[in-house]
Amino acid sequence: MVGIGGSLRPGSQSERALRIALGSAAEAGAETLALTGDDLVLPFYDSAIEERTPQAVRLVEAIRRADGLIIVSPGYHGALSGLIKNALDYVEDLRPDERPYLDGRAVGLAAVAFGWQAAVTTLDQLRTITHALRGWPTPLGGSINSAEVKFDEVGGASEEKAVTTLKLIGQQVVDFARARR
Repeated sequence: MVGIGGSLRPGSQSERALRIALGSAAEAGAETLALTGDDLVLPFYDSAIEERTPQAVRLVEAIRRADGLIIVSPGYHGALSGLIKNALDYVEDLRPDERPYLDGRAVGLAAVAFGWQAAVTTLDQLRTITHALRGWPTPLGGSINSAEVKFDEVGGASEEKAVTTLKLIGQQVVDFARARR
């Protein structure tokens, strides 16, 4: 299980949300890897350039091996962050694989934004991108308004409903991955 998310700020609200969902996947028996912040500082994706940085190779190889993903993006100005979008553009490198793009993989999605509008539109964009990459979004997605919900550094939040939602997303990704085997 690969988790992609957060922002360049260590311990951001979206990174904390990602870690809750990944923790739930780990509790369900999945091996997990979180790629956040500096792990996602990659050159702009360009399919015409074959050479990849070590960080880009690590990202693509992790996704290639994964049976599921959890993606959590901050919502900036009503959209997913450029950091997350660029990381997802690298999935194009999986196009020639036997299992292209995110084909057959469950993808848990959540958006964390300061306001409901950005949280909801960011989640919608993540679902659209997942569909375009042939992934299977989990039935439950998370739209979290960080004006109302604050995550702490130990895996909790000011509203238990947000934690419950993120844990269920992690569980759904594991359940789907097991069913696909």
